[in-house]
Amino acid sequence: MAYLGTAISLFSGAGGLDLGAEKAGFAVRGAVEYDRDAALTMEKNFVGLASGVIRKSILDVPTSTILQEAGLGRRESPELLIGGPPCTPFSKSGFWLEWKREGLDPVASLLQEYTRVLREARPTYFLLENVAALAFNNRASRPAFTRLLREIDEAGYGFSWKVLSAADYGVPQARSRLIILGARKGLPIPQHPAATHGTEHEPHVTAGVALAGLESVAEDEEIVGGRWGHMLPEIAPGDNYLHFTEKRGHPNPQFEWRSRYWSFLLKLDPQRPSPTIQAQPGPNVGPFHWEDRRLRVPELRRLFTFPDDFQFVGSRRAVQAQIGNSVPPLFAEALLKDIAGVSAESAAA
Repeated sequence: MAYLGTAISLFSGAGGLDLGAEKAGFAVRGAVEYDRDAALTMEKNFVGLASGVIRKSILDVPTSTILQEAGLGRRESPELLIGGPPCTPFSKSGFWLEWKREGLDPVASLLQEYTRVLREARPTYFLLENVAALAFNNRASRPAFTRLLREIDEAGYGFSWKVLSAADYGVPQARSRLIILGARKGLPIPQHPAATHGTEHEPHVTAGVALAGLESVAEDEEIVGGRWGHMLPEIAPGDNYLHFTEKRGHPNPQFEWRSRYWSFLLKLDPQRPSPTIQAQPGPNVGPFHWEDRRLRVPELRRLFTFPDDFQFVGSRRAVQAQIGNSVPPLFAEALLKDIAGVSAESAAA
């Protein structure tokens, strides 16, 4: 396959963005990922990495090392930079700690590590993915978001941002994320893709369709336990703990109305896309399968659009974290469609 150019991946995780980048036509040659299991997953599934995954905190990795490990010379720049910095600054604690909101925590401020590499590596294009809450207009998110956009501009890039749902691009999961696309100033700013699904003519892909025909074996940790797990069979597909409230007319209410997170005792509806699947769910946090159990790894792969033969490294808990933190590859491929098209035209010229 003839690639459009070299891509560098930061905060690579298991490689969801990377799979999408390669499907769009880019060669992922360099990657930085601190987590051991995720790095091993990358190395198991990506054969094009020039020197393997850099298994260090990005705080300790100079940009020159990233470029060198990707096989780029001192005067060469990658065609594409991709990454989804961890959302630590926008956790609950970040809502109340001003020094975190302002990006002054050196461990949490990984957005600034992304813009540091952007500024120093000088890729032609970039894609930055993050939680939708980063773009919310509140006192927790707005200062960090404003700073991020300012740093992208100061690095010499034009950009545009939108909050998009992966379900609108054929992913069987309603997963909303902030997507920032950009190019060096002087080049056309990449466009976010128009939705391909969610219309009368092309409906969303449902969980039932995604999991149809999938053969999977029972897993050791799939039984839902905890204090409330025994209540799951009474909940209908697509419903949650609200089934057990007085407002719903339950004869023996267990919960107050809207007293828990929506995902508490949440069950998949086979007629709809899956709700967002978390990386580290609590014992009674779904979505759970409509068969009243936890989702199995092959099912998680399908709901994130990883290939069925994609191999994850680590314990069941580690695999859940890797998948739950991933950008669905099909979503990533769609996001890079415009950049890939412009790159191809430039190469042809």
